[in-house]
Amino acid sequence: MAESIECGPNYAAMLSSLRKPLGLGGRRCSAVLRHGEYQLIQTEAVEGTPDEARDILRWKLKDQVEFPVDAAAVDFLPIPSGGRTPQVFAAIAAEAVVKPLVQAFQAAKVPLTVIDLPELSQRNLAALFEEAGQALATLIFDDAEGLLTFTVNGELLVARHVEISARQIIAADAERRGMLFDRIALDVQRSLDNFDRLYSAISISSLIVAALPGVDGFVDYLRDNLTVRVVPMDLHRVLDLGAVPGLLDPLRQFQCLRGLGAALRDEVA
Repeated sequence: MAESIECGPNYAAMLSSLRKPLGLGGRRCSAVLRHGEYQLIQTEAVEGTPDEARDILRWKLKDQVEFPVDAAAVDFLPIPSGGRTPQVFAAIAAEAVVKPLVQAFQAAKVPLTVIDLPELSQRNLAALFEEAGQALATLIFDDAEGLLTFTVNGELLVARHVEISARQIIAADAERRGMLFDRIALDVQRSLDNFDRLYSAISISSLIVAALPGVDGFVDYLRDNLTVRVVPMDLHRVLDLGAVPGLLDPLRQFQCLRGLGAALRDEVA
């Protein structure tokens, strides 16, 4: 099943209206935060139980965010060390973001299993395309920004944000689009070079690029201007979409990528 429903201002009412038609009361539900609603900060791992580590990270990050950390939502994701000092991705979101979201699900009597992040949704998609023992770079644009991730064996190693949105690229005329392509290629190549310096023992198999509806030549441009093999993201190759043939349409795939990635999560919350 893949449905899209326009979100009105009353999120709880929308969820309530969908609870019975979509059977949400008996499903595993997740919510993916949007760009600007959280921060994902790479930092040194701390010792202790997971609860102790969260508390330590909460206060360690207090000077890196612009909201009170005492009631903020905090969690962390270990980064494979490769023999270096252990690092984690620390995720932190303000109470003002998380509390209304949780309350909306509670009011609608819809179980919220996990609050997730675009970086992890993208990691889940990337895992479908990985080659054993090799890193994979994945580039996806949405209405807010571009996100470049590097993963290996299903683990997130690096996440880089590209401050250009799909909306900008789609709306640009030919001259402006060429300039945006230049900026994207430069950002991606710098990230590829930086990854090679940090993880010299891990080779990158390819860069997977999600299609941008109505934008021709993007993958070919990256292929001609990057030092890594560039491959268009073909979900049909790794997922059985027979039950939802509408997802074969590139525009529909583009709209659903973050949701599909979040739905692929298989970790215990």
